[in-house]
Amino acid sequence: FYLYGARRGLRQRVGDFFLHDWPGAIRDLWRETLVSVALMFVGIGAGAWLVASDKGWFDAIIPSGLAAGRGPDASAEMLRSMLYDGDNGFLSGFAAYLFTHNVQVAILAFALGFAFAVPTVLLILFNGCMLGAMFQVYWAKGLGMELGGWLAIHGTTELFAIALAGAAGMRIGTRIAFPGELTRMTAAAHAGRVAATAMVGVSVMLLFAGLLEGIGRQTITSDVTRYAIGTGMLALWIGYFYLFQVVRNGDR
Repeated sequence: FYLYGARRGLRQRVGDFFLHDWPGAIRDLWRETLVSVALMFVGIGAGAWLVASDKGWFDAIIPSGLAAGRGPDASAEMLRSMLYDGDNGFLSGFAAYLFTHNVQVAILAFALGFAFAVPTVLLILFNGCMLGAMFQVYWAKGLGMELGGWLAIHGTTELFAIALAGAAGMRIGTRIAFPGELTRMTAAAHAGRVAATAMVGVSVMLLFAGLLEGIGRQTITSDVTRYAIGTGMLALWIGYFYLFQVVRNGDR
C-alpha cells in the first residue's frame, strides 16, 4: 500500500474519466477543434457550391452507395420520402450506411493524423464536401430545412464527434511536425495521451448518435422536434465539455 498507494476501482476509474479525463482532453484540444469545425464548414460550402454550379459534381463527390438514386435529378417526392417514411426499409439501409461511413471517417481522421495531419485535414474537408453536395440537392428541391432537421437529430452529435476526432489527429500530426525541443517520438507520445483519451470519448458520442438516429428516424417526424433535439444535444455536449469545469471551479 505504501509503495503503490490505493488502487482505484473500476467505478472510480470510469467516474474520473467522465468527470475529469475526457472533458479535460477535449478542452485541451480547443484550438484543433476550432480548426476542424472550420474545415468542415468550408467543405460544406465548397460541396454545395460545386453541385449548384454543375450538377455533374454530385456523382464525383458522393459515393454510389450513399447516393443510391438521390441525386439532382431525383423528384422532390422521392427525396421527401427519405426524410419522413420511418418504416421504409431502404431508408433503414441508408441510415446504417451513413452511420458506418461517419464512424469510419472519425477513426481515419484520428489514425491518419501521424502523417503531419495532412490526410486528416483533407478527410475533414471532403466529408464536409459530401454533406454540402447532398444538402444542395435537397435545397434545390425546397427541402433544405427538412433535411437539416433530419440530420440535426443525430448529426449534431455525430458531426461534433468527427470534428473532435479530426482535432485529435491534428494534435498528433502537428506535434510530430513541430516537436519543439522534444524528439518527434516523445512529442507524439505526449500528444497521443490527450488524443487517445479524446477518442475513447468520441466512441461514446458515436454510440449516442447511433441510438438517436435509430430511435429518432422511426418515431420523430416533426421538424421542430428534430431541431429541438439536435440543438439540445449540441448544447449538452458543449456544456459538458467547456462549461461543466467552470461551474465546478466556481463552486469551490
